[in-house]
Amino acid sequence: MFNNMNRDKELSKEKNILEFLNKNSVLCKRLLNGKLKHLEASEYIYSADLAVDELGLDSDLVHQLVEDYVIQIVKSKTIFLDYLERLKKSKLRDERLDYTNFRELAHKNLGVARNLRIRDAEKFLKELMTKDDLDYLELCLEALIVCAIKLKPKCAYEAIKLIEVKNSI
Repeated sequence: MFNNMNRDKELSKEKNILEFLNKNSVLCKRLLNGKLKHLEASEYIYSADLAVDELGLDSDLVHQLVEDYVIQIVKSKTIFLDYLERLKKSKLRDERLDYTNFRELAHKNLGVARNLRIRDAEKFLKELMTKDDLDYLELCLEALIVCAIKLKPKCAYEAIKLIEVKNSI
């Protein structure tokens, strides 16, 4: 009886992850073929082999590092959004916009993306570090998130669910 419950729970979880991935894929295509088309990231497919070959690391280690990167991006989303919200409020008050914290976070994540040879993330993070249009930055952030999710959907799903549980406490 318990085996059936666990199997049903796992099937339900897998179904939720698949739905999550499908929803994410649609959003990813919309962003990358729309206002971010000029970044030419819509056809990009990550290959850990590049990082394995260039860095001389074990494949399992690279995959673990990619999972860590995905978790880091998912966790960073809230911080990025908070910084963007502060910038928008400053803009409404006609104050000088201080992008320092936003860009430092982008720079930190860019280093990881470069090390792991995640080319689409590099493009989005460079945009986050150099552009000033807040609406455009929000699009780039959204693209960064959906592309990170695409790398390791199950890992991203579990990280998002864990964050939701922590935030509900």
